[in-house]
Amino acid sequence: MLLTLARFRPGLVPPSGESGPPREIVVIGAHGGAGATTLAILLRPAWDMGIVPRPARDRPPLRAGGRPVVLVSRNTAAAAGRATTAVNAITWHGERVAVLAVVSDGLPEPVAAAYRFRVLTHRVGAIVRVPFVASLRVADDPARVDLPRKAGRAVADIRTEALSAASRGFTRTP
Repeated sequence: MLLTLARFRPGLVPPSGESGPPREIVVIGAHGGAGATTLAILLRPAWDMGIVPRPARDRPPLRAGGRPVVLVSRNTAAAAGRATTAVNAITWHGERVAVLAVVSDGLPEPVAAAYRFRVLTHRVGAIVRVPFVASLRVADDPARVDLPRKAGRAVADIRTEALSAASRGFTRTP
């Protein structure tokens, strides 16, 4: 499968070829509609890997090429369950989730979802909650949206945590 930067790309991410920690981030959704594509655009340079595929013989596992992995999930109970499944699938093949980005749907996070995300705390490098941004729903290009301060801070925190995880070697299991 072929991959291109900042677009949907199932499969492997080529090695960065740079010395030192990578600047690029691999973004993958725990489920459809998580907001991975939007977040990948906001985190450029980033590889948008679509969603974590269900395990199957003919599907290659995620290979991030030494780049930090950001897993994106909505803040619903069902989405939190899919995030748990996605973390299992990613870590089973030797990769690590540097950041779990939990994107708000505009409503309070259900107790069941909060519990499931809390259980994942020790299995991912960091959890960053991204607030709902109504203007992203209608934007043709998310990169042109002026994010509210809290959302901008969340995106910056995701990048900082992801790149910090990469510099600590938190991208592959030992």
